Amino acid sequence: MRAIASLLAALLLLLSPAARADGLRHYVEGDLTTPTPGPVSGGLLLMGGGDRNTEAMRWFFAKAGHGHIVILRASLKGEIGEEFYRGVGGIASAETFVIFTRRAASNSRLLAALRRADGIFLSGGDQARYVRRWGGTEITRIIDAHVAAGKPLGGTSAGLAVLGEKLYGAMDGNSITSPKALADPFGKGVTIEGDFLHLARLKGVVTDSHFKERQRLGRLFAFLAKAQMGRPSDAPAMLGLGIDENASLAVEPDGSARIFATAADGGAWLVDGSALRLPVTPGPLVAGPVNVTGVGQGSVLHLPAGRVGNPSFVKRYTIGGGTFTELP
Repeated sequence: MRAIASLLAALLLLLSPAARADGLRHYVEGDLTTPTPGPVSGGLLLMGGGDRNTEAMRWFFAKAGHGHIVILRASLKGEIGEEFYRGVGGIASAETFVIFTRRAASNSRLLAALRRADGIFLSGGDQARYVRRWGGTEITRIIDAHVAAGKPLGGTSAGLAVLGEKLYGAMDGNSITSPKALADPFGKGVTIEGDFLHLARLKGVVTDSHFKERQRLGRLFAFLAKAQMGRPSDAPAMLGLGIDENASLAVEPDGSARIFATAADGGAWLVDGSALRLPVTPGPLVAGPVNVTGVGQGSVLHLPAGRVGNPSFVKRYTIGGGTFTELP
């Protein structure tokens, strides 16, 4: 009986979508042949990784002409496509591809779907998998071209983390905390990657998610310090953009952006990296004052310039000894 059970388990593994030779799972909700109902226009939807705000999703779907959304992820199944199509609704289809191998990034069916997509959405998960499996492939080139052509792109959690010019890749398998990042900002644990996506409105920006809830301001200071290593002196300082779990930042084609939130205190945090252009030194981060501006539901953020109209707060911090302190 044990031998039979082992054989059945092996057969089920071979038949499972994850074990397919092409390293790809594919899920479809809706009709892929339906014409796109409305006009398609550009935009970026930056989601903090918690509950998805329905109005934010409707904004994104409207940008996609209520047409065909392609969702990319590196784990789990097609639940998010079902949520988009059946939960929020108002789109012709939601097509999810789960990419398990770098080889799968060159799958012709996947690439064809991305090229014809009205909107592309990067799901949450582990951004290290995205960097390893998609970085430098046709997937990232198609996403760049998609945005440049005036079509919308969205991302949540790990899918948000990979959108900036530089990104925290979590390449060592850990998600670094603020205390650890501040203790050794130029060390191996702060795994900053570049040359992934090249989005004009996020040029010079490092993004982070689950921001307020996981107390990530300290690590964003460290990310900016390391991301600016070797940055030309005549280049503008980089910006850090952290999004709370209960917030989404909707960026229009002209770079103006506003918050959708599921709670009154949901928003974004904009960090000016000017004071974080530092020589590489061992030990804890020492810097300041660092300016941090709140982007609330009544604010307008302009990207990539980093101007904020009607900010929800303006704060300054000094950093040292592995921690940071708000200045009066």
